[in-house]
Amino acid sequence: MRRRAGLEGDAQKAETKEDFVKVRRSDLERLTTEVMQLRDFLPKILNGDILWTFQKLDAVESSMEKKEEELEQLKMDCEHFRARLEAAQADCMREKKEKLDLRQHLHEAKQQLLQQAEYCTEMGAAVCTLLWGVSSNEEAVKTILGGSKAAKFFTITAQTMESFVKSLSEDMKQQDLDSDENQFVLALAGIVTNVAALACGREFLVTSSRELLDTMVHLLGDMKPGLCTKFKVLMLMSLYNVSINLKGLKYISESPGFIPLLWWLLNGSFWSPPAAASYGPSALPRLRGGS
Repeated sequence: MRRRAGLEGDAQKAETKEDFVKVRRSDLERLTTEVMQLRDFLPKILNGDILWTFQKLDAVESSMEKKEEELEQLKMDCEHFRARLEAAQADCMREKKEKLDLRQHLHEAKQQLLQQAEYCTEMGAAVCTLLWGVSSNEEAVKTILGGSKAAKFFTITAQTMESFVKSLSEDMKQQDLDSDENQFVLALAGIVTNVAALACGREFLVTSSRELLDTMVHLLGDMKPGLCTKFKVLMLMSLYNVSINLKGLKYISESPGFIPLLWWLLNGSFWSPPAAASYGPSALPRLRGGS
């Protein structure tokens, strides 16, 4: 214990001056020998390849740090794009729902439009059939022509006839035409025929409704043989009645290609009227809703 106390006292004295460590001579000699050996062998070990390897290792570590930074940036970008994707998917689902709703509304609107078109066609067929019968009366025709809408009526008649013919398919037969649309245009053509049967009517058509005359000539040339024969008969009767008027005859005869068209149509021997003719719905097969 005394010895230990003496050592502690010496250590305290040494700390007051300088720090010293006691090393055995044998340990010091061995350490010196090892240091000298390291001085001899270290240059041989640490050659250029090893130094290059350490430099390369530093470069790889720097590259790894850069890659880690890039990876972190990519993760941030990925999160950003994921958020945008989720927002786009939500918008897509919302637009898809809106599209389905719009399709449903469009389907309902089409159904309503179809119902309205069917109603208008049925109503037009019924009204024009009644007017066809009324137009066989001379006083009624004069009243019709004296109205402010007479020219407009015949313009719409021309447009309706042309639209009807354009809607026909080449393989459609006469029995397939027993419809409101067919009855509608037959009644319109019958009204024109009855109006043209009167002198005042012929004069009105030649002076105020030449578009209707041109349309009928054009349609007669476009329609296939054997298609809508009754409709063709009524248009031919209308043109025949108009031709009784001198100005009407001149206008129709000057129509390009009318004379060859007339010969081509008349060779069918389905119509040969002796004089100006007025016809009602009963002159042709009975129309639905007609008299």
